[in-house]
Amino acid sequence: MLDEMEHDRDDAAPIEMLERYYAAHGWTHERDDDEIVAKVKGSWTEYELRAIWRDEDAVLQFLAFPDVRVSDERRAAMYEAIGLVNEQLWIGHFELWSSSGILLFRHAALIDGDDEPSLSLESAETLVESAIDECERFYPVFQFVLWGGKTPKEAMAAALIETQGEA
Repeated sequence: MLDEMEHDRDDAAPIEMLERYYAAHGWTHERDDDEIVAKVKGSWTEYELRAIWRDEDAVLQFLAFPDVRVSDERRAAMYEAIGLVNEQLWIGHFELWSSSGILLFRHAALIDGDDEPSLSLESAETLVESAIDECERFYPVFQFVLWGGKTPKEAMAAALIETQGEA
């Protein structure tokens, strides 16, 4: 059992900190030793957030699945759209799993620690929120390509129009 001082630390093992973060937001989640999965409702769709801790490499791999599956006939256009989208990103990237056609956002974070690798609450928040933000930002691009009949360039232009003022 953790003593009070250990429990109140501002950082924790990466999966433990993500579990605390998800619980604080009231998000449904499941955890085992080195993996945690949460469900989060976005403005476009529900996202599955999956984090996997690789102790031997001190890497936390974070995946966000925006519930988009791509049929074989739309894959070439989606690969082009993903390429255009990834040019806009500083951290992380979108990819399409070839075996299943599942679209995802992936980011890996190196977590070093002298004795025990730990993740701060601020880092956990940045990791999670940036993944959700990028999924929300680019979800319309992928939908325009898949369902709107737009080319990837048209989809990018239509989805990234920034509105000025208020209606």
